[in-house]
Amino acid sequence: MYNEQYNDLIQTIIAAGKKVADEVEVLCSEGRGVSAELRRTIIGEAEEGRSFGIVIRTIQNGHIGVSSTSDPAAWESCLHAAVASGHLATPQNWQGLPGQEDVTRTLQICDPALDPNPDTAVTLLGDLLDGASAYPAAVIGGSASLSAGRSILANSSGLWYEREKTGVGVSLECIDGTSTGSEFDHSCFLNEIDACSVGKQAAFLATHHKDGEQLATGEYDIILSPNALAQFFDYVVVPAFSGRNVHAGRSFLAEKLGELAFDSEISLVDDPFNGPGSTLFDGDGVPTKHLGLIQNGVVGTFMYDIKTAYRYGEVSTASALRGSIGGPGIGAHNLILHGRESAVDDEKALYVQDVIGAHTANPVTGDFSVELSNTSWKQDGVYGKPVASAMLSGNIFEMLGSPSLFGEDRRRIGSISLPSVRFNKQKVICT
Repeated sequence: MYNEQYNDLIQTIIAAGKKVADEVEVLCSEGRGVSAELRRTIIGEAEEGRSFGIVIRTIQNGHIGVSSTSDPAAWESCLHAAVASGHLATPQNWQGLPGQEDVTRTLQICDPALDPNPDTAVTLLGDLLDGASAYPAAVIGGSASLSAGRSILANSSGLWYEREKTGVGVSLECIDGTSTGSEFDHSCFLNEIDACSVGKQAAFLATHHKDGEQLATGEYDIILSPNALAQFFDYVVVPAFSGRNVHAGRSFLAEKLGELAFDSEISLVDDPFNGPGSTLFDGDGVPTKHLGLIQNGVVGTFMYDIKTAYRYGEVSTASALRGSIGGPGIGAHNLILHGRESAVDDEKALYVQDVIGAHTANPVTGDFSVELSNTSWKQDGVYGKPVASAMLSGNIFEMLGSPSLFGEDRRRIGSISLPSVRFNKQKVICT
C-alpha cells in the first residue's frame, strides 16, 4: 500500500529543513479505508477513500514551528510555513529531538487479513441488522468502517520509525417507543468484531429501557458500566495526569504526586504494548515504556511529551500522541484500570449503561452532574426494572478515593481498558 517514493521525499524534506532550522522532524502518513452506513434498515453505498499527510516540525533557537499539508508536492511551502510559525512562537528551553534507538518488539495492531473493501463493510452492516432483529426495536442508523495505514516519523537526529496499523469499527442505534439504545465495537483485527452481538445489544437496550419507573431523589448504590466510567476518565481523570495541566494549575492532582489520592486497591497503567494504541515510540520519537500513573492508590507519575518536559525541567514519559495534522499532544497509549475485583451486582444496584454530559464536569475539582442513560436495576447478572430519566451528581475523584468494587467484566473503550465499577450511596436526582 505504501508508496516507497515517500521515503525519498522525507529525506529531501529533512535535508532542506537542516538548512533553515537547527532541527527538523517529519511525520508522513498514508492510509486507505472504506465506510458504509445504515439509514434505518437500508444499506447505503460503501465509500472508499485514501488519505495522505505530512506534518513538519522545526526548531530554531528554541522557537518551535509546525505546519502540515495533504499535498506531497507542497512540501516546500509546508516547510517554510513551519519555520514562519516558529518565528511567532515564544522560545523555550530545548534540549534536542531524540535520536534512533534499537527498540524491538512485536506489536499486535496490524491485521494482515484485513482488506478495507466495500463487501466486508456491507457484510458487517448485515450482521448488525441480523443481531438487532432479536428484539422489536427499530433501527435508526448504524455504520461500519475498515482502514489500513502506515506512518513514518523521522528527524534530523537520525530517527526513523515506521508503523503499520489496521482498524475496524461498527456501531448501531435503535429505538423502541421513546427509548433508544446504542452499541459499538472497535478493534485492530476483523475477527475480534462480533457485529451481530453489537446489533443485538443495541436493540436490547432500546427495548428493555422503555416505560421506566420514576425514582425518588436520594442516595442509591450504582454500577457504572465501562462505557459510562470511560466518559469520566476521558474528560476528567486522564487530563489530570497531563504534565501541562499540572504545571498550569489545572489539575486536581497537581500537589498530590507520591500521595495516596485514590482507593488503595486502584492502579492505572499506561501499557504502550497492549492495545490498539500500541507503539514502540511516542509522537516525539521517544521509546515508550510502561507507565504507572496510579500505583495502589498513590499518584505515581504525570505524563510528559518532550516539549513540556523541557519547559518544566522534567523528563519525557513518552506520552506524546500524534494525529495526521498538527504537532504532538500529551495523552495515553493504552490505559488499563485495575481494582478490587468482585461480582459487583451480587446486591441490587442501579446499573448505568451510559451518561450524558460528562464533558461539562469540572476538570479541576472533579465535580459533575450528568444525565443517566439506559439505567435499570440489576442483580446477579439479571437486568431488572428500567429507570426513567434521572441525574447523578458527585465528585469523580472522591468516588475513586473511596473503597469500591470492580467487576470481573472488562472492556476497551477508546484508549482505556476498564471494568464496571460499583459505587455505593451516590446522589441520584429525579428529573
